[in-house]
Amino acid sequence: MEENIIETESENSQPPVGPKTALVTIIGRPSSGKSTFLNTAAGEPVSIVSAMPQTTRNAIRGIVNTSLGQLVFVDTPGYHDSEKKMNLKMRGIVADQLKDSDLILYIIDSTRNCAEEERLIAELLEAHQDKVVIALNKIDAPQPLREHARKFIKANLPKVPEKRILEISAKNDQGINEVLKALFDMAKEGPHLYSEEFYTDQEVDFRIAEVIREQAINRLDQEVPHAVYVQIADMEMRSPTKMWCRAFLCVEKESQKGIVIGKGAQMIKTIRVESIKALRKIFDYKIDLDLQVKVDKNWRQRDATLNKLLK
Repeated sequence: MEENIIETESENSQPPVGPKTALVTIIGRPSSGKSTFLNTAAGEPVSIVSAMPQTTRNAIRGIVNTSLGQLVFVDTPGYHDSEKKMNLKMRGIVADQLKDSDLILYIIDSTRNCAEEERLIAELLEAHQDKVVIALNKIDAPQPLREHARKFIKANLPKVPEKRILEISAKNDQGINEVLKALFDMAKEGPHLYSEEFYTDQEVDFRIAEVIREQAINRLDQEVPHAVYVQIADMEMRSPTKMWCRAFLCVEKESQKGIVIGKGAQMIKTIRVESIKALRKIFDYKIDLDLQVKVDKNWRQRDATLNKLLK
């Protein structure tokens, strides 16, 4: 991270973690930079990142321990104005997280006009303005629309004070500490929710599935990334240093299966190899990945499948 205003833990310096604790829900429209912020703040790849809108489908927790205390961030799906079944499920996840949060971090993409989706988010936050911090992201862009965003905030969330409206570049790690400080200023003293060595509470199978999905969607075009989910069929520790895992990349149509496999099976091979590389950076044991593709017809229309995937 940038030169630290807030001390963070490292192998060489481990200051005692302070007494404050807060559960912080991150909200924003698709591609506003929520997952990038979380990964930068946590210093670890907690949430997968892609240029594809609505990459995040679940409420994903990332934990930041500093000398001031512990912030448990919940990265939520991008809030998108659509009546499709899957999108409505994801919007429900966002609304549920807001109810349970101590604080809210609202991230606005400063390169885009604040249109209908921002207005819908502002309506959600209207009753929670006393616990909102706003981050105007992507200020490193050539022509960020800072003043447009500030006018929108003043008109729609007038009770959020100026000191809680901050400018950041999550990608370039600018302004992150200022956001953390603002949240800690509002946080209350209380017992920590996790031990200090944790930076996420995700289960192993979920993390593996998300890494595979990230590698897939960053290589696939058009509608195919939205039609993909990952099913972990089996996992087995075969030695203290090696895990075997069988996973399926599931698509909706037979034609999509061929795209994911690729000519000469090159696409699926690349996804597998790059997934293994990414997983080595996360786990302290090697993962032998058996990755296959199968069709799960119209899975985005089935409540049973969506309820399993979206939590």
